[in-house]
Amino acid sequence: METNQTVVTEFILLGFRLGWRIHLIFFVLFSLCYTFTLLGNGVILGLISLDSRLHTPMYFFLSHLAIVDIAYACNTVPQMLINLLSPTKPISFTGCMTQTFLFLSFAHTECLLLVVMSYDRYVAICHPLRYSAIMSWRLCFILVVTSWACGSLLALVHVVLILRLPFCGPREINHFFCEILAVLKLACADTWLNQVVIFAACMFILVGPLCLVLVSYTHILFAILGIQSGEGRRKAFSTCSSHLCVVGLFFGSAIVMYMAPKSRHPEEQQKVLFLFYSFFNPMLNPLIYSLRNAEVKGALRRVISNI
Repeated sequence: METNQTVVTEFILLGFRLGWRIHLIFFVLFSLCYTFTLLGNGVILGLISLDSRLHTPMYFFLSHLAIVDIAYACNTVPQMLINLLSPTKPISFTGCMTQTFLFLSFAHTECLLLVVMSYDRYVAICHPLRYSAIMSWRLCFILVVTSWACGSLLALVHVVLILRLPFCGPREINHFFCEILAVLKLACADTWLNQVVIFAACMFILVGPLCLVLVSYTHILFAILGIQSGEGRRKAFSTCSSHLCVVGLFFGSAIVMYMAPKSRHPEEQQKVLFLFYSFFNPMLNPLIYSLRNAEVKGALRRVISNI
């Protein structure tokens, strides 16, 4: 590194560059949404642990999805709330890299968990008689551990590639958290390798899993249409439509952010998209699963009646 360059030890997250009053309104709004995210996903976890009827592979995977959503919110939202009240408060380089690593880990893990959940629904609807034999607890545990491990390892690759780059100024990240693309813009070196790895990761963690989900639900759709019982068909549609809502929200916003041409999405618009992708999705997931899932609503009624 040249002698006239200064190593960056901290960054300033610019966030939403709006007036103080708008920041205050956003602080109140995002605080309420953050609270709802924690409560909603916490209720899902509580119901699954307390109600023995929900001790099935489907809800085992759902509990891990709730954990990921809580982790999402805890990783990005507190820093965003701090920046709304104190826009010039810096975040250390180490803290920034940690936030990037955790965000990517949770994002990758959620992608893989959604694939696992689609496979679970495929087995349950297309091979109901063999469901217990196929979806054993051993297999469920392996699938979940693999999802977490692959998500973390892939995020570690991204962070290691960032750490090899010099950062010598400027130190202002035009985002509300240390998002990987926004961080790379501040590097004082060519980031082509990082961009190639990000594109390859998108193919592996977004396009590939989305194709697997679509294949699973294509088979599920044909299987549902062949169900003779109207009640059985309704229950299958209800369960699968909840999962498809989550899949559509998550993969749709992620693909738009990382794979659509950047010229079509100005930086301020990208922030809004990331807000939806990393903040509102975790808040909406428990709402989708609770309102569209009769078993979860039944478990909630039973827990409330026993209080």
